[in-house]
Amino acid sequence: MNDPHKPAPSARPTSRRAVLQTGTLVLLLGTQHIARGATIVAVRVWPAPEYTRVTIESDGPLVAKQFFVTTPPRLAVDIEGIDLSPELRELVAKVKPDDPNIAGIRVGQNAPGVVRLVVDLKQAAMPQVFTLPPVAAYRHRLVFDLYPAEPVDPLEALIAERLRDAPASALPAPTAQAPAARPAAPAAKSPAAPGPTAEHDPLGDLIAQRSQQRPAPADAPAVAAAPPPAAEPTRPGNRATATQTDRIIIVALDPGHGGEDPGAIGPGGTREKDVVLRVAHLLRDRINATTIGGNPMRAYLTRDGDYFVPLGTRVQKARRVQADLFVSIHADAFTVPTARGASVFALSQGGASSTAARWLANKENQADLVGGINVQSKDRHVQRALLDMSTTAQINDSLKLGAVLLGEIGNVGRLHKPRVEQAGFAVLKAPDIPSVLVETAFISNPEEEKRLRSPAYQEQLADALMRGITRYFAKNPPLARSRSV
Repeated sequence: MNDPHKPAPSARPTSRRAVLQTGTLVLLLGTQHIARGATIVAVRVWPAPEYTRVTIESDGPLVAKQFFVTTPPRLAVDIEGIDLSPELRELVAKVKPDDPNIAGIRVGQNAPGVVRLVVDLKQAAMPQVFTLPPVAAYRHRLVFDLYPAEPVDPLEALIAERLRDAPASALPAPTAQAPAARPAAPAAKSPAAPGPTAEHDPLGDLIAQRSQQRPAPADAPAVAAAPPPAAEPTRPGNRATATQTDRIIIVALDPGHGGEDPGAIGPGGTREKDVVLRVAHLLRDRINATTIGGNPMRAYLTRDGDYFVPLGTRVQKARRVQADLFVSIHADAFTVPTARGASVFALSQGGASSTAARWLANKENQADLVGGINVQSKDRHVQRALLDMSTTAQINDSLKLGAVLLGEIGNVGRLHKPRVEQAGFAVLKAPDIPSVLVETAFISNPEEEKRLRSPAYQEQLADALMRGITRYFAKNPPLARSRSV
């Protein structure tokens, strides 16, 4: 008698075979999934004097272990869960010979599922390796920021550039007191002999001169300003005293966005970061060719190429060179293409002057998220610079600067608002530098995007900004303005 619960003999091997096939398929899929890990979708290299960034973008998070070797300097990074791909091989060719920090990149399959990437460096470095979550148009990013161990002093570099470009007749006369590290002039040398001596260091003189107006550190307590020293007669061969305006006037220009952060993109594909850098270069040329009251002007760019600079670092760089003004240059964008016109913004100690100003400030303040910063190693002074509120005097000076700039820009294009607006822009929070943010036009407007791409209009914008800066200094001489700390 047949057992109704017992399967037919022909059915048993079929079921076992089906189970085995299913299990094999599961194992194969699992192995493939584990071996695949994340897929590399793009690699980028962003060289800059301050640091070079290498970015590996993938469709999933990457796990990496880093090893730094000092002699010769190189960074080795093992990326786990991936195999060598054509995208990773592209990194080798992306390093340019003039990269200030990277000599070359080597990449290879170090072990099954482990790719080793070796970055050969040109000098001792302080590398930072970190990951960024998906944001804006980016997916997961593994970032290597390669900082030189001995960063370039921006003030010394700026003054050295000034001395290199200036004619010999324009160099300053020797100081009454030589720097401590310099030997005294020979006794037989006449003290009244004009012109620099062999021991004279004009770069040291200018640095010392700028140091007389150096602001206190961001976390230093405010102190009452000391009375100015009594004026001394200017003797042949001596520098003018600190009570005179014999110094370089520095204007910090801040081209917005850059590198990993393209900024707004117009309907025709124009990137904000490219347009504002071109305008900043044009304005730099005008500033460097100008003198105010006999004092040479010099422009300092917070970024001089296509690379990312965090918002707080832009503020710190302007303070480091003891800038007299800070002008951040942008190209606005909005959700509808009809918005148009230029705007100028200053910082607000309270609320924003309008809903649009608050919206724009929030959008601009997200640049660090898009550009990508290593939050874990963020300097506490940079954090404080972003949090500190500027003084009332600084904001008042910023409003004066913004008013003259707005008036001049209105002569070459349409204005979005007829007055300077205010909001909590992080990049304007230098407590001792009049600071404004200029939105040159709406890049999201097809007509204004076309104008922003025009070299002629870029020249007009630079001319207008230069006129505004000159007008501001005419009414607010640099040394007549007391700095707050």
